[in-house]
Amino acid sequence: MSYLLQIDSSSRGADSISRQVAQSFLDAWDGEVVHRDLAVEPVPHLTEAGISARVTDPAEHTSEQAAAVAVQEELIEEFLGASAYLFTVPMYNWTMPSVFKAWLDQIMVKGRTLHFTGNGPATAGRPALLVSARGGGFGPGTRNHGMDFVVPVLEAVLGNTHTLGLDLTTVTPELTHAPVVQRMAHFLPLHEASLADAHEQARLHAEKFKQQVIA
Repeated sequence: MSYLLQIDSSSRGADSISRQVAQSFLDAWDGEVVHRDLAVEPVPHLTEAGISARVTDPAEHTSEQAAAVAVQEELIEEFLGASAYLFTVPMYNWTMPSVFKAWLDQIMVKGRTLHFTGNGPATAGRPALLVSARGGGFGPGTRNHGMDFVVPVLEAVLGNTHTLGLDLTTVTPELTHAPVVQRMAHFLPLHEASLADAHEQARLHAEKFKQQVIA
């Protein structure tokens, strides 16, 4: 069994609902974990040097390009070396935290993680769990329906066979503002049910992932 790559992006530390649900997964996982906390140690945003270095002969790299490539290669090797993935990406202002987008921009490189011909990406079919907590409700019939720009985007980026190709499952504990926002107090039972289900799904997927990785 190779390692599980855990990528956290919430700025709320131990108070993060996404991280708490992820802990239920980790409690049921008994393999090696490589952990990268983007809120504590954010990766740099993609720069012109990082982009141009991808299409420039390494022998001709400037010092800025060489430094940018070194960052990319560290993150890509870490990503490719995993056999399973755990992402905590809460909703911030209807989309993902910028630190997670910066990480994606660094690892998505043609010929390394993206392959548009042949057998597709090297990570195709590897199991991944995305935990994305959100303060409100975003399902059909809610006023926020259609305003989730986290899960649909990440399902396309992480789970599409034309991109990273992971076998992605998403868990979305909702209405996390209910315990702290008075006008949402009547949603508290729905929040508690959503949170309990998220923890249970995280545990179940840890067991499922172990079997997939072993197989």
